[in-house]
Amino acid sequence: MTDLEYMDRAEALLRRIELACDRFNEDTEADIDNQRVGGMVTLTFPDRSQIVVNLQKPLHEVWLASRSGGYHFVFDGTHWADTKTGVDFYAQLSRDASAQAGLPLDFTAA
Repeated sequence: MTDLEYMDRAEALLRRIELACDRFNEDTEADIDNQRVGGMVTLTFPDRSQIVVNLQKPLHEVWLASRSGGYHFVFDGTHWADTKTGVDFYAQLSRDASAQAGLPLDFTAA
């Protein structure tokens, strides 16, 4: 993947997260504060816990840090997959955000 292809896909991922958070805040009691600074989105939950998603441009990866741990994702041609387990990025984000928000949040449907 070229640097340009990576940035296009990675930026689309960050936008999708932001839009999903906006939708959750409108449709549920989630109350997620999402802030973007450059290539990083920080989700802050009512209990002050956070999930951080940031781009690792030199590696062509997306990193996710949450209470459950830290994960590295690469685009495998069809989706962003964890480099160790192959789990889909949006599935992992959905699990972690749901746990931290205390209600079901599905980023895979965004």
